[in-house]
Amino acid sequence: MNTMTQYLILINGDEARWAAQSAEQRRKIDDGHRGFWERAGASVIASGELEPSTQAVTLRTGADGAPVQTDGPFAEAKEVIGGFYVIEAPDRDHAVALAAGLAEARQGHGGVEVRPLVDHG
Repeated sequence: MNTMTQYLILINGDEARWAAQSAEQRRKIDDGHRGFWERAGASVIASGELEPSTQAVTLRTGADGAPVQTDGPFAEAKEVIGGFYVIEAPDRDHAVALAAGLAEARQGHGGVEVRPLVDHG
């Protein structure tokens, strides 16, 4: 029986601030991600950094019920999702402790959201 739960870690940030960062500031954030990988190890199932939200396409229901495509993210916001991890952890506290090591959770870059995935068994 698997007692591990999968968690989605969403990394949110201000794209304008990210684009304006110095090489040293980016290195510190990258160091945080390397540290995350060292601590999380094999519990990382998937991860990725997203292209800017200007590259996004959103589908919404049109008047006739068919999807309508628009450029950009679903909602305009100062902070957008910039990356993610999917991990396995024994409990939420463990997942949160891992995510707390990310620079985005500590350096005012944005924020980190940790959410359990639904297990459809």
